[in-house]
Amino acid sequence: MNDFNFARAGQMPAGAMDTSVDAGLRKFMLGVYNKLALGILLAGVLAYVAGTVPPVTALIFGSPLQYVVQWGPIALIFGSMFFMRNPSPIGSAILYWSIVTLLGLGLGIWVVMAELQAQGTPLAAETRGGIEMVNAGYTTIMKAFLITAVAFGGLSLWGYTTKKNISAFGNFIIMAMIGVFGLSVLNIFMPPSAPMEWIIMGAVFVLSAGIVAWQTQELKFSYYQMEGDHRGLAVMTNYGALNFFISFVNMFRVIMMLLSSRD
Repeated sequence: MNDFNFARAGQMPAGAMDTSVDAGLRKFMLGVYNKLALGILLAGVLAYVAGTVPPVTALIFGSPLQYVVQWGPIALIFGSMFFMRNPSPIGSAILYWSIVTLLGLGLGIWVVMAELQAQGTPLAAETRGGIEMVNAGYTTIMKAFLITAVAFGGLSLWGYTTKKNISAFGNFIIMAMIGVFGLSVLNIFMPPSAPMEWIIMGAVFVLSAGIVAWQTQELKFSYYQMEGDHRGLAVMTNYGALNFFISFVNMFRVIMMLLSSRD
């Protein structure tokens, strides 16, 4: 239930401007991608620990803490919209690493499934919305990660290099993602339906892919709007990494379900 995205950068209007490559822009974008890479690394470590260390597994997935892991990222995102009107570099960094930690722990469920498969233990027939998982092993996780990384890299490269201004799609993507999130919450209280789940997950993937390209371009625009404002750029680095990280996780989850499902 973390199929969402945080798009504060998209609230900034993107006007026509020179987006030629320069050292400052490269340094700024590299800072975003480095923070994203560290976030993915931390999330992977936490997912492995949550899925392979029995006491941690029991705590994360067998106690009330599972609701904190499941709903915590959403609460942090919506809470930050009200309580971080003028975010600081430290505050935005805490928000980023908190969400990375919670989502990383939540991804441990895939490691649990991989461990069960490695031990020859049958997986639960229904793991999400009536979709049956039959091949959620470590090989599948690696394939899903590589596919996600390649897709993410290609989309971000296109968003960085395209001459077309795609900022007009920003509001549509945000509203559509909110709508999909609402539908996914409603789907929890409905009888399990694999077709409905696939519709939701397909929409999440398409919207997350669009966010990657759009946010990459928005980061470029934001850099030129805030050039010289070191505090503002530090905040944008954290929010940019956060948007990218959430999109990466959403895309990874959809690909994992596609590769491991018999449907």
